Amino acid sequence: MIELIERLSLLKGVSGDETAVAEYIKKEIDGYCEYHSDHVGNLLVFKQGAKRPLKKVMLAAHMDEVGFIITHIDEKGLLKFTTVGGIDSRVIIGKAVLVGNQGVYGVIGARPVHLIEAAEKDKVIETDDLYIDIGAKDKAEAQQYVNVGDRAVYDSDFVRFGDGMIKARALDDRAGCAILIDMIQNELEYDTWFAFTVQEEIGTVGAKTAAFSIAPDCAIVVESTTAGDVGGVPDAKKVCSVGKGPVVGFMDRGTIYDRELYQLAMDIGKRSSIPVQTKEGVYGGNDSRSIQCSRGGVRCIAVSMPCRYLHSPSCVLKIEDIENTRALVAHMCKEMSALD
Repeated sequence: MIELIERLSLLKGVSGDETAVAEYIKKEIDGYCEYHSDHVGNLLVFKQGAKRPLKKVMLAAHMDEVGFIITHIDEKGLLKFTTVGGIDSRVIIGKAVLVGNQGVYGVIGARPVHLIEAAEKDKVIETDDLYIDIGAKDKAEAQQYVNVGDRAVYDSDFVRFGDGMIKARALDDRAGCAILIDMIQNELEYDTWFAFTVQEEIGTVGAKTAAFSIAPDCAIVVESTTAGDVGGVPDAKKVCSVGKGPVVGFMDRGTIYDRELYQLAMDIGKRSSIPVQTKEGVYGGNDSRSIQCSRGGVRCIAVSMPCRYLHSPSCVLKIEDIENTRALVAHMCKEMSALD
């Protein structure tokens, strides 16, 4: 499955431009299930199992990633942009990016440090003060390669390193997509529905239509969440830690999770010897916020992989956490399908 995550993470798929990811997933799941794309770009999947479920369960993972969108090309051929999704401007200065479908190479630049006044040096540079330099001599040349509205992504390789770690650009949420693909490619005990959603990073847009179309009773959102187990972070603010298994939350900024499903995840972890950790804090959000409100309401739980440096060019996951998340999600899907 790690090789699949590598292939997925190298695809360009900034929110609103997820086509390449969706087309690749179709190739992976073709012949294993029934699927179609809806009008906003979600890929909706039905996988027949050995039994009919008592409860209709949907698994969801989003295809989109954070990135940039070009808003203006100036006379010097420099590209002005804004962020798509939650990106910290402190991590992007000097980073290499790939712009548009052609993958035009560029570098995010700012005013030279020797021209910054002393009073400004301690301030965080705003995105409005940055630009992408693609090496064009002027506006006319830049327009031969880039259009306003083109997306840009970090130019970041997939790397295995350290004690079973991987680093890549879009692990949020291509690792979740890989888990869903792997489940579709294998036999399931119960009929199960899957949603590969779009535009999660700008407001969980795709999840709204996906949940309405599938109309599940329950949903598992398979995600990545911020692990703060790094230098300078007090224990009370770490949220979760890499290497301690999948993360299950009781609440975030968009969802109060179903208490019975939360407890089910913890119980399965104990029964099946799968390490499970609680998300210790009310931070972030995911597709659950939209899924829970669909039709007459959907019981939701999110199962996330702890990820360091989320939304940066170097997201970091531990392979063991990915495998344990896959195991927990499979057990939960089976047991939720049989709930009274």
